Amino acid sequence: MNIKQIIWAGIILAIGSVAWGADQPNIIFIFADDWGYGDMGKHGSTFCETPNLDRMAEEGIDFANFTVNSPVCSPSRVAVMTGQFPARQCIHQHFQGIKAHIKRGMPDWLDPQAPMLPRMLQEAGYTTGHFGKWHLGSSGDSPSEDQYGYDRFATFNGSGQHEIPKGGSIGVDRAEAFIREFKDQPFFINLWLHEAHTPHLPQERFMKKFKDLSEAEQVYASIIAEGDEAVGRILALLKELGLDEKTLVVFSTDNGPEHSTDDKGHKGQGLGKFYSVGETGGLKGEKRSLFSGGIRVPFVVRWPGVVPQGRTDTTSVITAVDLLPTFLDAAGIALPEGYAPDGQSAFSAFKGEAFTRNKPIFWEWRGGDNHEYTWPSLGVRDGRWKLLVNPETQKVELYDLENDWAEKNDVAADHPEVVQKLSEQLRVWKQSLPTEPPASSLSKARNKKK
Repeated sequence: MNIKQIIWAGIILAIGSVAWGADQPNIIFIFADDWGYGDMGKHGSTFCETPNLDRMAEEGIDFANFTVNSPVCSPSRVAVMTGQFPARQCIHQHFQGIKAHIKRGMPDWLDPQAPMLPRMLQEAGYTTGHFGKWHLGSSGDSPSEDQYGYDRFATFNGSGQHEIPKGGSIGVDRAEAFIREFKDQPFFINLWLHEAHTPHLPQERFMKKFKDLSEAEQVYASIIAEGDEAVGRILALLKELGLDEKTLVVFSTDNGPEHSTDDKGHKGQGLGKFYSVGETGGLKGEKRSLFSGGIRVPFVVRWPGVVPQGRTDTTSVITAVDLLPTFLDAAGIALPEGYAPDGQSAFSAFKGEAFTRNKPIFWEWRGGDNHEYTWPSLGVRDGRWKLLVNPETQKVELYDLENDWAEKNDVAADHPEVVQKLSEQLRVWKQSLPTEPPASSLSKARNKKK
């Protein structure tokens, strides 16, 4: 090939890349915190109002069978970022401090060298941004967010660079500014909201709106309303900029609702768990539980012209590790060579088509205390069956999710062959996991202690 042919080949490739990029959707993933499945108005909340999220569901698909991959924050978010079960990164609970991490066999942060959704999109030409909560590490020398594949970021519970306060609208403000700046090219945004995690920081205008509710419900409804308003702001901006039909928007939350306690907190520093009165919609368990109330959460998808309007999907079994392969599939981007996701693309379900899950879903939770709902430390779903196990106490429960959505009836005694099969799947999966975190995810202070 001579020099002219090489030049023309490069021009043609560049033109093709521009044309392809123009067809790629913007992707916005809004991840709330500690919402119950029943906190959406559309899902039957008894006191919360979510008009924007309900409208988003009417303009897209409301998936009723979506689960996250941990009943607490940090590992749930790791699953989204890596497309792999958080146990593959030795992340079993939330990031807290070095002593706690050592005790839990955890790293001090999510390893930036792990497979990473924003980096994969960035390398494919997307401009990437992360705004709001981070909580993928806890150490003074933790990596900055740009090392994970972000062009812009502003976070709390993060590296401390470009830090913003918890609560309020600053994270949404930054996301809106990002959309305006990069409206003419494909972009990806993780917008991770503070609501409805403690401390609760209700705004006076919402408190007035819900003044007729009980004290706890008034605060919680105000917090949910603030999160719902964030959804409405993003959707309104997309419409204003003519980006509606170019943008895939997904809403979910990291785990089920927090358990209410007697702790009212302090008004000057935010209100406590007394006000955490989220609803699971009749599902058993809450945050920190592998029962349905702890891991089955709202999941709404909208992309006008691609995602059918006004549907509720009760059959597609989708989980958080599916998001990475799904987003790449929607963007027409191949998975990196050598990368093996634990999830699979559910883009066909997003388009309203048939979706058949061919991979089991695994959970590991190391924070149980033998409470009625927190005792399961391992779980697996394969097809209609979900097995929950605590190896230490040898307690086992089996649920037929096709006929028992709320997990009310343990049928382990009736199906010993299913228990045996799923138990073997759990054993093999556990053997595939690392036993200690990589050195690249340990702080300098921790390495000195070795």
